[in-house]
Formats: sequence, C-alpha cells, structure tokens
Amino acid sequence: MKRAPKQTAAQLRIIGGMWRGRKLTVVNRLGLRPTGDRVRETLFNWLTPVIADARCLDLFAGSGALGLEALSRGAASCDFVDADERALLSIKNNLSALRANPAPDGPATALSTAAEYLAGEHKAWDIVFVDPPFDCGLGEPALNQLAANDRLHKGSFVYFESRRSEPESVPEALYEVHREKTAGDVIYRLLKPRRKA
Repeated sequence: MKRAPKQTAAQLRIIGGMWRGRKLTVVNRLGLRPTGDRVRETLFNWLTPVIADARCLDLFAGSGALGLEALSRGAASCDFVDADERALLSIKNNLSALRANPAPDGPATALSTAAEYLAGEHKAWDIVFVDPPFDCGLGEPALNQLAANDRLHKGSFVYFESRRSEPESVPEALYEVHREKTAGDVIYRLLKPRRKA
C-alpha cells in the first residue's frame, strides 16, 4: 500500500522594504495562489507615493502576501481578513515571526467572510487589496460593498485581481481604473473611487 505524498509547506518571499528577502511559511491550501513576485513588484511601484503610513485592508488575505508586503514597505497598519482558519493562523504566525506591531496600532486579523466583515466594520482604509479566489464571483460584490458602506475616502486606492480569461467587472459608476496590467491569465487593476455627486 502506497503512502500519500507528504504535503510540503508553501513559501512566500517578501520582495521589498524592511523585510526584503525574508522567506515565510504559508498554508498550502488548494486554490491558494499568492500574488506573484512580478505582479507584486509592479503593484507596489504604483503604490510607492502613498504606501507610507497607509491604513490597509487585505480582504481575501489567503497567504497574506499583499498585506505583509505593504507592512514591509512602510504601511502603518493592515487588517487581514479570511474565512479560512488555517490561513489566518499562518498569517498570525508570520506577523509574530516578523515582530510586527500588535493591534490597535499595527496588524489585526479577522476570521470572517468579506461581506460579513465589511458589514460590521466602521472605518475607512487608504489601500484595500481585493484578490478573491477566482471563479467564485466574490470580487465585484466586495467592490460594491466597499463603496456602499463608505469604507473608502477620495484618496483611497483599491487593488483588484481576477482571471484574465473571465475577468470580473469593475463597477464603473463607483470606480475609475487608475492602472491596469496583465500577467499570464491574471488581470490586475488599481482603482480609485469616483467622487460622489
């Protein structure tokens, strides 16, 4: 009788900032796809003028790659939200290993769906990372809820990642596309909320 192959832990590398080069262990979960190095590098080049002291939200955190990269590059805080308990525990362990400042001044974690979290939280963020699992239709509703619940201000930015071959729509009445690129079957966009009339 053959043994099942041993599941190895996945690794994530911080690519910039004070933790540059640090390798972290992340949960090895089916469907988990941390944002790749090249995409992260481009995204944080876009965010360079606004990342320092920013209040961030990693809404479908998964590995925590985007929020951890933001903290490494000088963000003041990041809230990590995921509905998977193992993923959130992995993020907590990595925050501890990096000696990130504890809440309320630093990172916070929440075991929750994006919809539940946005319905219950009453603050606005400077940068929100919306990188949901592909093919689940979670991105556009999250964008709508962020705008409807006043979780953004006029200077906020929202990073939105989806499948290139079947992209989720950006609600044009609520957001303008500030930057957009593709990498393989990924389309990634940096959005700005439109000013309310």
